Amino acid sequence: MYRFDQLSFSAYSLSFFLPLHCFALSSSSYFFLYIFSIFHLSLSLCNLHFISTTLISSTIVSMATLFQGLGTAIAFSASNKFPVPSLSERKGGIFVVRSDARKNQLLSTGAHKPQRLIANAVATKADSSTSSKTGHELLLFEALREGLEEEMERDPRVCVMGEDVGHYGGSYKVTKGLAPKFGDLRVLDTPIAENAFTGMGIGAAMTGLRPIVEGMNMGFLLLAFNQISNNCGMLHYTSGGQFKIPIVIRGPGGVGRQLGAEHSQRLESYFQSIPGIQMVACSTPYNAKGLMKAAIRSENPVILFEHVLLYNLKERIPDEEYVCSLEEAEMVRPGEHVTILTYSRMRYHVMQAAKTLVNKGYDPEVIDIRSLKPFDLYTIGNSVKKTHRVLIVEECMRTGGIGASLTAAITENFNDYLDAPIICLSSQDVPTPYAGTLEEWTVVQPAQIVSAVEQLCQ
Repeated sequence: MYRFDQLSFSAYSLSFFLPLHCFALSSSSYFFLYIFSIFHLSLSLCNLHFISTTLISSTIVSMATLFQGLGTAIAFSASNKFPVPSLSERKGGIFVVRSDARKNQLLSTGAHKPQRLIANAVATKADSSTSSKTGHELLLFEALREGLEEEMERDPRVCVMGEDVGHYGGSYKVTKGLAPKFGDLRVLDTPIAENAFTGMGIGAAMTGLRPIVEGMNMGFLLLAFNQISNNCGMLHYTSGGQFKIPIVIRGPGGVGRQLGAEHSQRLESYFQSIPGIQMVACSTPYNAKGLMKAAIRSENPVILFEHVLLYNLKERIPDEEYVCSLEEAEMVRPGEHVTILTYSRMRYHVMQAAKTLVNKGYDPEVIDIRSLKPFDLYTIGNSVKKTHRVLIVEECMRTGGIGASLTAAITENFNDYLDAPIICLSSQDVPTPYAGTLEEWTVVQPAQIVSAVEQLCQ
């Protein structure tokens, strides 16, 4: 056990030292970090039989990560000549999870002026592809990049950090071309230490920057769960409103590329119980760009879930600027007989099933909930009051998943309008197999959706 902790200390110390050589920190910040690092490394070399090394490790690493983030943020701010607000300059306020784009003030710097903003843009896939005759076609990962690039041009506080996000352009090329354009301090390659660079991003957000932290795979962010939960989600509350954490945590996940159990996880259910965090899932190039821009402008920490199988989805999006609301669902297909609630990749399984259902005489209403936390109960409720039947289709695990939370919310608020029990179709509670056929069997298929609707409408 001690050998493991000793190695952990050394690894953390290495991840702590390396970023210091990348930034021109002020002398006081550098001295503080240097003393902390020496103390941290010294403990790893001592044979402390009578002290719990695990306790020391967790305490020192947490504080080191936090101060590393604060020091890095100072370096970012110095590089961008953007003032770091002091505690006395901050205004406390009551934390309210709202992200209405109409309330976000545009920041115009230099010669670049923001274009017309379409607030709360919510459109169906058909509408979004024809909303502008002079629009342009983009793949979903390109739409994410375009939204990110526009926000980096608009606001000098926006920065990106993660593994290989710089000159390599990210594992799925979402950040390709940003490092040469904005420089190495705003597009930062980090060590392979998710807990360290997530803590660094949180520290940067505390000082007034707007970092986007990319996980090479959403499963890797489990290594940063402490930072996301205890720091990212709670610091606004525990600081009495003195700190805001305007950070975006994003990355690929989901099932479908034979990446095995560890790289095919759906972590929505892991993060949904953390207070103070919003969660959204993109499903089209149109809403991918709009949600990315909205998440960056939000004053709240936002986790943006992207699906690996949707990155190459192509769609025509408007040339003019738009921002999607972080709290509104999208009406994909109006209908009368049953409400089907879904998100991310399952949207396309549902639409495939909808074609079969229409041929059989059913008229399903399909809603992409998009906002996984909080739910858009206004849109969902209006649909339930009309159809009186609800089917939830998700790729998340059945036990404790998004579908379970959504079922509870609908039952609590709209139970009197239901003519049949809610049916929830989820992935099986098993690790994702590597074999393609077995992998496919673990997630919901269109035929299952058709059968569930037929059962509901009997």
